[in-house]
Order: sequence, then C-alpha cells, then structure tokens
Amino acid sequence: MRIIEEALTFDDVLLVPDYSDILPRDVDLSVQLARDIRLNIPLFAAAMDTVSEARLAIALAQLGGIAIIHKNMTPEQQAAEVRKVKRFESGVIRDPLTTTPNTTVGEVRAITQEHKFSGLPVLENGKVVGIVPRRDLRYMEDDVLVREVMTPQARLVTAKENASTEEIKALLHKHRIEKVLLVDDGFTLKGLVTVKDLRSARDYPLACKDQNESLRVGAAIGPGGDSERRIELLTAAGVDIIVVDTAHGHSKGVLDRVRDLRRQHPDLVIVGGNIATADAAIALADAGADVVKVGIGPGSICTTRIVAGVGVPQISAVSNVAQAMKGRPVTVIADGGLRYSGDIAKAIAAGAHAVMVGGLLAGTEESPGEVELYEGRSYKAYRGMGSLGAMSAGSADRYFQGGQKAEKFVPEGIEGRVPYKGAVSAVIEQLMGGLRSSMGYTGCRNLAEMREKPRFVRISNAGMQESHVHDVTITKEPPNYRR
Repeated sequence: MRIIEEALTFDDVLLVPDYSDILPRDVDLSVQLARDIRLNIPLFAAAMDTVSEARLAIALAQLGGIAIIHKNMTPEQQAAEVRKVKRFESGVIRDPLTTTPNTTVGEVRAITQEHKFSGLPVLENGKVVGIVPRRDLRYMEDDVLVREVMTPQARLVTAKENASTEEIKALLHKHRIEKVLLVDDGFTLKGLVTVKDLRSARDYPLACKDQNESLRVGAAIGPGGDSERRIELLTAAGVDIIVVDTAHGHSKGVLDRVRDLRRQHPDLVIVGGNIATADAAIALADAGADVVKVGIGPGSICTTRIVAGVGVPQISAVSNVAQAMKGRPVTVIADGGLRYSGDIAKAIAAGAHAVMVGGLLAGTEESPGEVELYEGRSYKAYRGMGSLGAMSAGSADRYFQGGQKAEKFVPEGIEGRVPYKGAVSAVIEQLMGGLRSSMGYTGCRNLAEMREKPRFVRISNAGMQESHVHDVTITKEPPNYRR
C-alpha cells in the first residue's frame, strides 16, 4: 500500500490557548487576497445555485466578504447578476442607466422595479434634459411619455464631476432629493450620486469595494464549453474575480484554462480549484492562478469521497497546500466542511487566508429559493453542484461530465433542505464573532498571526464528545450552535 500520511480534519484537532494581550473586538479580520482585492472579513460564499446570486452577493459584500455567482444560468444571466451587484452601491455611478423623453412610463417603471432604482436620468442627443423619479410614476398610465412627467433640466439639481462628498451631501439635504447628477458645462452626464449610496457608506464601513466604490463580486466558469463567452460578458460587467471552478483542479483542462485566462487577462484575479495536494497548488500557481481553492469532498452535500473514494481531510489538505505556497504571491481558500465558527478559525490557523462556505449561508433570507414549510418548520432547498438536479441545470462540466445525457450522470452530491436562518447578516456576525474569540484565545492580532502562531493538539473521539454540549437537554437553541 502506498499510504503517504495520516490526514486530519476539523474534528480531529483543537487550537491551544495562549497568552493574549488583545481583546476579540480589537482584532483585524481583513486580508489581502490578491492584487488590489482586500477583504474585510475572510469569507467567500460558494458558487452554488442555492447560495450565491446577486441578493446574497450584495449583502455579503456590504459586510466585507465576497460571493461567487454560480454558473447554472446562461452567460447573459450570470453577467446580469454581476451587474446588479456592481450597480447596487457606488460612490459615483459612472455609467448609470438612463432613459429618453419618448420612452413610456411603463418601460421606465419596469426598469426601476427590476433594478430597485428610485429614478432615471433622461437623456436626449447625449445631453441631460431631465430626471424621472419613480415616485412621480405611481399614478401615471403606462402609455404616458417620460417628457410629460419628468423634472425638466431647468429645475434639476446638478453638480460638477469633481464635486466633493460634502458638497453633494449639502445639495441632497438642501433640496430634499435622492439623486444628484454630475454634469459638465454642456450638460453631458458624467455620473450620478444617490443618497442611498452615501447612507450605505455610513452604515457599512467594512464593505468590500473596488476603486470606484462599487461592491466587489466574483463569478464561476468551467474549463470548457461556453467559458469564452462567459469571460467576455463577465469582464464587461465588471467582475472582480473569476473562479475556474471544477471538482478536480489538478487536471490538464483546468490548467490550460487558467493559463489561457492569464494570457488574455493579465490583470484579472483568477482563482483555481478545487485541489487537495501541494503538487496541485504548485501546478495552478505556475499556470497563473492568484488564489488556489482547497477542498475535495468535505462539503455537507458532497459525496465525492464516497462515490469516487477520493479526497484528503481538510485540515491536512489546507496545511499541505499552504506550506507549498509559502514564498509565492498566491493565497489559499479553504472550501468546504465548515460547520461552526471554530472550524473557520482552525482552517485559517492551518494556513488558509480565507474560507468559502455554502451550507452555513444556505437557508438565509438572501439565498436563492423560496421558503418551504415542512412539518411546521420553515426550510430552504440546498443542493450540491454535483447533485443530479444541479448537474442537469448546468454544472455537469464541473465534474467532467458535460455533454452527457442526464440519465448517464454519475452524481457526486445530494439535494436536501436546511432550516430557514433569517438575515445573512446575523449568521455572518456569529461566524466572525467566533473567529474573533478564537483569535483572542490564541493571542493573535490579525489573520497573518493567526496563520502562523497558534498550535494544534490532536484529540480523540472522547475529546470531541467532551467539546460538544453533553449530559444536558438544550431548551433554548443558541444562534451559533446546532448539532
């Protein structure tokens, strides 16, 4: 037998407490992921069709993390999800959606409802001629033209392109309006500032944003198929991260895709995965990946380790990859197998720069899908991207089964349900609170120290049983613990 090592996962180890002079509330959870992308919390939402679409991506980015939009949709739909995130919050919207004087109220109403906008600038021959707030459309018939209801140019409140934030705030307050148009001397539209964006900047100081003050978002592609079209549309939509997302990242097709992507888009942040060995990480890094994603089979809805008999327990996999990436400008994401906030702390202590979660965010209000009632309790659907349903919807190429008939699929995941959890912000607060507590116990001021300083002890099954709640019946369930 060619056994190379004994491998460990989250329940096999605990972190050893150490001297600390730092309080949990004072630790720094930010991490420089790659190039100019800095996360204020080390958390990714997985590219799963029951987890990550625009609504959750917006909520997570506002809290400092980033979501990866799944690919079980057309390239056009995926790019539209990215645009929803990028347009949701911007310090200055440089390319706002606009309308014309001859557009009907019905068309404008549809646009504002779809994008959750409070109004649109009105342009004619490239010049601003008015603005149409959504509130002015409430009692108008659909066939009325915009020119009949818009606020005309003479009554517009505008500012110069280089106006300061304080000047814009003063205009918004003085005129009791929700938008200020930025124009030049010829009334050419140069940008748009909204009161919502200014309020969000105050309410979400840790938001993960780009240089234009837009929220950051990533998207997944496969190794082949329609990937070229997806990349074209996603980059045009302003995507910040591309994840070459497969079940086996240490394969020729994936490495070739990463290599081609790096050659075509030298400034794009590329994540490659999934992998479980140091050799795979080295191969992806050599191909041009900025970030490697570790995890083959640890997820709660994944059956790869049982169906294929392949995988490496997650703590050992992350540790081996992190060791191999030392000295390289490549960061590590631990993807899968995380059930508690303590597992996030263990993954980072093993060498991960950030973690990717699916099940922990599934069932939240912002995740895709409807709330279902079952035996008096509320649930949401949650499925693996290797499940029959997800593979039929478009993820078959992730498991190198693209082009096959559905009846020929060999699934590596299941479909199920998880309890409804409410707002994702409450879930993330508990997850990051647990990580902060761990850093306080181990005396780590920031994530760089957390990756290097803590020591592990290996524990027995009895040790893990002792770690969990025991010899008592829980009468009031806490928000951060469920067996």
